[in-house]
Amino acid sequence: MITTMSKGKSTISKNVKKYRKKLGISQDKLSKLSNVAYNTIIKIESGATYNPRVETLKQIADTLCVSIDNLIKE
Repeated sequence: MITTMSKGKSTISKNVKKYRKKLGISQDKLSKLSNVAYNTIIKIESGATYNPRVETLKQIADTLCVSIDNLIKE
């Protein structure tokens, strides 16, 4: 598993949300810019998807101008 769990939400979910908010974009905007389904973004941020595909993380990371490492580390 790529991610660690703390308090019910994965590190990835917390980091995606943190970096998205830092850029001031909505989940919908992130979805469109990264070419990742809106429902996938919601599932990742809510913690429903604990282990997203590497390709999905790459698309999100590129859109958020961070590395995949930034998304998976605490």
